[in-house]
Amino acid sequence: MSSSVLLIGGEGYIGSVLSNYLLHKGYKVRSLDALIYPDQKMDLVKANIKNFEFILGDIRNKTILKKSLEGINSVVILAGLVGDPITKKYPKEAQEINYHAIKDLINQCDNKKIEKLIFISTCSNYGFIDETLKAKEEHELKPLSLYAKHKVEIENYILSLKGKINFCPTILRFATAFGSSPRMRFDLTVNQFTKELFNKNPLNIYDENTWRPYCHVKDFSRLIEIVLNEKKEKLNFQIFNSGGDQNNFTKKNIIEAITKLIPSNNKISYEPGDKDKRNYRVNFEKVKKLLNFNVEYTIQDGIQEMISSLKSNLYQKKRNKIDKLGNFEINL
Repeated sequence: MSSSVLLIGGEGYIGSVLSNYLLHKGYKVRSLDALIYPDQKMDLVKANIKNFEFILGDIRNKTILKKSLEGINSVVILAGLVGDPITKKYPKEAQEINYHAIKDLINQCDNKKIEKLIFISTCSNYGFIDETLKAKEEHELKPLSLYAKHKVEIENYILSLKGKINFCPTILRFATAFGSSPRMRFDLTVNQFTKELFNKNPLNIYDENTWRPYCHVKDFSRLIEIVLNEKKEKLNFQIFNSGGDQNNFTKKNIIEAITKLIPSNNKISYEPGDKDKRNYRVNFEKVKKLLNFNVEYTIQDGIQEMISSLKSNLYQKKRNKIDKLGNFEINL
């Protein structure tokens, strides 16, 4: 086990779930996060845990970055402006953080005691493919957003370092996330649709027949731990689609799954057109075969979890701001 792990962006939607998971598994976790979103804060539950350390800082600050890397065995890069809308809204900051700062971070990891680096990329890199196909890792990349373009650029930079670095890099192309998190996001499809229908709000859905793969945040956490523990021979410069075949869904499929659990008279409207040109199903055979990874949570499980959270008023304190829980604005 790589005992000391640095999570870049450890207080985000996935990072806050991952940090708790790794702490429970006995890892020493250091979280570096700039807390750039208005609704974001450090999870106080972890504050008094012996093996947890939080550093408030921006990865564009090389001094803070250098300090954060001291005594670390493995690095997981989650940080950045995450998602297509936020990068479109803040293109300058996206370029600085999602490309330049991440590239500098990767360079700083060399010639230290770091053994593994895990870069969290996205299946959005595939852009648009024929819906009769499922994209394998070698499929042509057609990024259609600034967010995905930066992910592809960093992937290519990592691959260009083969034979030039001393640590083992692995690229995980994440499916679209869903599930509950200490730093909740209701701008993600499964979470958003469930919340709106639960609250009996009208829901307007565009491009309802477009495909995406989805994956629960807890399954992502399990996969990252698998990579942290796996032999380098299986991981070095490898790319893995990260998710499960059973969670390739269209938006309309998700609505149908939700309405089976929530009797709804909501006004659900479907808007035709090409507002979002992305359309891709993804093949997850490689991660299943090489890393023995299978998802434990279906989309139906995630919907039921979200319904239970909403029924128990888990987000009651934030009810007046619940529609703002997501990656809508930044404080930079």
